[in-house]
Amino acid sequence: MDLTWINGQNRQRNFPLTFTDRKTGEAICTGVAYFDGYYNYNFARPIDNTQTISSTIGRSNEFTLNLASIGIESNYKNIVGRVWLQAGQMLSIVQDLDQTVHKGRNTPINNVKFIREAAAGYRFNKWYGLNVEMGIFMSYIGLESYMLQENWSYQRSLVCEFTPFYFSGARVQAYPTKNYKVELWLMNGWQTYSNYNQGISVGSSNYYRPTENIQFVANFYYGKDTKNSSRIRFHHDNSVVVRYFKNRNGSGISQAGLSLNTHYGFQAGDGVTASEQYMTGFSVANRLWFKQNKLGLTLRADGITNPGLYLAATPSPVTPNAFTDAMANDPKQQLNIFQATVTFDVMPNDHVTFRFEYGFRQSNVPYFAGPGGTTSPDGWSTTPIPIGWQPDLRKTENRLLFAMDFRL
Repeated sequence: MDLTWINGQNRQRNFPLTFTDRKTGEAICTGVAYFDGYYNYNFARPIDNTQTISSTIGRSNEFTLNLASIGIESNYKNIVGRVWLQAGQMLSIVQDLDQTVHKGRNTPINNVKFIREAAAGYRFNKWYGLNVEMGIFMSYIGLESYMLQENWSYQRSLVCEFTPFYFSGARVQAYPTKNYKVELWLMNGWQTYSNYNQGISVGSSNYYRPTENIQFVANFYYGKDTKNSSRIRFHHDNSVVVRYFKNRNGSGISQAGLSLNTHYGFQAGDGVTASEQYMTGFSVANRLWFKQNKLGLTLRADGITNPGLYLAATPSPVTPNAFTDAMANDPKQQLNIFQATVTFDVMPNDHVTFRFEYGFRQSNVPYFAGPGGTTSPDGWSTTPIPIGWQPDLRKTENRLLFAMDFRL
């Protein structure tokens, strides 16, 4: 099946850095190189150039190296192996959220932060494939990918922003039929290298593709991810992606696709109920390809409801109480966010993407950075915070973004 059109999938059809066995012609390994950079223009022009409430974009009104990654992958003689190294601004948003590195000693954050993915395993010739792997993996939860070039939009949807980006653990991938794949997961925890408690988190992922024009996905997660607590966390997301038109050689519209992603999760126990702390949301996107898939246009709308600030990031780590004070003025004590994006892609080949995107977000309470920023009165982290200073938060946000992605 050709799955390069699916939201969250690599669109490459050829891999020029593939090395083969001269005698058998079998691929030994494939080298991979990836670059992602952007210029994000925030109309609020925050004084500290900090883009808040995004795991995709961390800076505004300046050129930013978001992610640079090189790696090697192999399936030679049924041996599964991959090592991806990474650097860039996105690491400071994603990896710095892992609080398990403060548990005990010999914790891995400084050792593995620059490893995007590393795993070893073996492929058994059972059914249509049975893989057993252990290592650090990209998250299976959520429709959209950690690698932004693979997504139909640059800024990830809210339901993907509030879910993990990586796991440390082991998995079994089984293909009992040509059209169905199931994965069983054992993990240290929710976006962690270590774990919060003594237990291991579990999960599963299910993919069903009756044809190459439609994909159904159902993912589940269960674990204990609260420090010194028996509180449980349960999440599941479902998605369907449909290609409803295809004419690759057409001079006008060459493809058209629709994706729908829903998510629900909660934590409960130890004084908290699922009705108090849960997160639910949706994302729907429609994409059109033009000129033999050299151009792309995506319209997306998404939103979440997050009572009790479950999994919600604070807009300002310097003064975290500023946001909770704002929430106290909301009688329903919940966070509602809506987002809309318009994305236009220029793709001269499968390896390069020029991306232009407009994004709008709105919340029921002040949550996004205003002109005064969220760091200090003058925007510098070295400036002492005077008594009474509060970050400048607004209910709406408007942005324009230009990004360049390269991948071999």
